[in-house]
Amino acid sequence: MDLTFRRFAPSEADALVDFLTGDTWPFHASAAPEVDEVRRWISEGRYDGEENRAFWIVAGDGTAGLIRLMDLADDTPLFDLRVRSRWRGTGIGGAALTWLTRYLFEEFPRVRRIEGTTRQDNAAMRRAFRRCGYVKEAHYRDAWPGTGGSVHDAVGYAVLRRDWESGGVTVPEWDDEHMITERVRPE
Repeated sequence: MDLTFRRFAPSEADALVDFLTGDTWPFHASAAPEVDEVRRWISEGRYDGEENRAFWIVAGDGTAGLIRLMDLADDTPLFDLRVRSRWRGTGIGGAALTWLTRYLFEEFPRVRRIEGTTRQDNAAMRRAFRRCGYVKEAHYRDAWPGTGGSVHDAVGYAVLRRDWESGGVTVPEWDDEHMITERVRPE
């Protein structure tokens, strides 16, 4: 599949509103954002500014998704990835993740690592993280708000620049409880 990535321009605010309100995003905290909510996000600079950039994911002549890069002044930026429902399951998520990883490491030399978080039950995104060299670093219990007051576990992944450059993977030391000399239990 031939994909291109085109930077969002502020003049495309109406197209962004249509994109975000015209589909559902089941693995996002705001699964069905309202027009006013999206317009507020745009006015806050969430899609274009010093700290944030957004890119359309274009497949052929259609918009298949959106990448939002955040915290660009930090050495550990974050991202949000949305793929339209009709394009889900086609590999676009992994291709977009590969693109944004390369873009961030090449465009921002100070970036040491890139982080992403998803719901525990978002199997497609978790597979994409692993295929693209990201490593699970965190598991947050009851941390992701869902519909109707439900909550889900969230999982955090990251890729290190050194791993991206070498093609390797540095796995966290998960069994490090031996480093703690005293356990404190809440009363």
